[in-house]
Order: sequence, then C-alpha cells, then structure tokens
Amino acid sequence: MSVTTTTHLNFRGDARAALEFYRSVFGGDLAVVTYRDAGNVQEESEADQVMWGQVRAGNGFRVMAYDVPSRTGFDRGENSFFVSLRGEGVEEVTGYWRGLCDGATVVVPIGPAGWAPAYGMLRDRFGVVWVVDVSVGGDGGGGHNG
Repeated sequence: MSVTTTTHLNFRGDARAALEFYRSVFGGDLAVVTYRDAGNVQEESEADQVMWGQVRAGNGFRVMAYDVPSRTGFDRGENSFFVSLRGEGVEEVTGYWRGLCDGATVVVPIGPAGWAPAYGMLRDRFGVVWVVDVSVGGDGGGGHNG
C-alpha cells in the first residue's frame, strides 16, 4: 500500500483560471466540477465556480483546487502554505520555473543553493508561493529562504 498527498488550493473565484494556468505549465489533464454540475448551487452568481478541480500530469504533478463559496469565510493568510516543486535536474525545474514566472513576483531568484544545485521561490499571479528546487540524494532535505 502507498499513500500520496496532493496540494489542495483554495481560491475565491480564481480556481478555474489557476488550474488552467498550472496545466499550461506542467501539462496533464484538467478535471473540473462546478457547483452547478454537482447540483449544489447556493448562490446563482457562483454556480459556475469550481466545487472541485484537479490537474493530474503523467510526470507526477498533481494539484487540486476549489472556489470557497461567499457564504464561507476565506482568508488566505500570509505565508500560510508553500507548494514545494522538487525535480531531479536543474533543466527540468528551470523549465517549470520559467512557466510559473508568468505574472509572478520572484521572492528568491532560481540558482545554486547550499543544499541544492537549484533553488528558487516565487509568488505566482494567483498569490500561491512556490518553492522550486532540485532533490539531492533522495528527498534532498532542502530548506526555505523566505
């Protein structure tokens, strides 16, 4: 038996755009169920928002997202989570980094770090902070400069 974890991102109306953007960077398949699709419309203006969505790619990338309904409190918070993207080679992670940089604010430019051949941190155009690095010998034991 094995267990996997998948980052589940919460948005307020931007989930579909975020999932489409991540699919454009990482490839894979996009699946979206709206509140209307699920027969769970509480507020007509939110009927076509994402109740559940996922991007799943053959390279192992997976992310899920939904739009928090207006009747539910939502505060993204400051630095409440990072999405860690770890690859096996500098070229691989640098390609993803370039895609994620579209509309992003770079926190730490990608480059060599004491614990990895490449490390960088950015806040993408949806406010999600990505930590991108290269694994070294297994999990890599990387840190965060933020």
